[in-house]
Amino acid sequence: MVAPIGNDFLESHQLLLEDIGIDFSAVARLSGKTFRWAGRYEGSMENVETISTEVNVLGEFDPEIPHQWSSPSVLFCANTHPSSQVSVLDQCPGSEITAIDTFMLWIETEFEQLSLALRKADLAILNEEEVCAISGEEVFTKAIQPILSGECLHGGESAGKGPRGLVIKRGSSGVYAHLPCGIITLPAFPVAEAVDPTGCGDSFAGALLANICGRKGALNDLETMRTSMIHAIVTSSFTIEGLGSNKLQTLERGLYHARMDSYRRMVGF
Repeated sequence: MVAPIGNDFLESHQLLLEDIGIDFSAVARLSGKTFRWAGRYEGSMENVETISTEVNVLGEFDPEIPHQWSSPSVLFCANTHPSSQVSVLDQCPGSEITAIDTFMLWIETEFEQLSLALRKADLAILNEEEVCAISGEEVFTKAIQPILSGECLHGGESAGKGPRGLVIKRGSSGVYAHLPCGIITLPAFPVAEAVDPTGCGDSFAGALLANICGRKGALNDLETMRTSMIHAIVTSSFTIEGLGSNKLQTLERGLYHARMDSYRRMVGF
């Protein structure tokens, strides 16, 4: 993991991540506060109102990828400043699969750099609102081709194509993916109570990419991508049942596999 943290980042949180195998050697602890976001969910928990976004140390971070990490099986540029994403993608030319995430702040304020990052990535993992905002379309299905072709990105099609594939997270409506191997649509796993949707997208992306790690041609393999997306949906279904990462921290293997089996039966796969 390559990222900045502020001096407010608790040591207990770092130890928690290191205990599950996260390498902190390239994490920079900077003077200042860690990136913070606050939002409000109401009613069905489908829509969120952003209350505040504090970029903090993220705004001054210049990522440096250790040489031994420059050719990963999967490189994921999680939500951060698009110029940092471009820098990371340029530093890792040997990556087998590259993926990118973003959010509304960067779409609204850094569209040129975001467009460049999207063109350099193999896969974009975005939610429905973000896809529509990037494309200017009101319906997500109409947004797909303009993004993939590069038509709606800064500079238009003449500046190059967009990502090779697009995974669209649609909350309780499930997921829609337009990939080199074809189109995949899957429903969400029905949970009894949605406690906190924050982080569902991150755990979805993490689980999906973990399951294609080591599979160079994964984006061209329909069965591999479908299986990986099923893991992503099941993982995020646990995330939403607790606050932050609490549910994942206490999740037992048997419970995970039981829900996986239940979901597979539900979708017939």
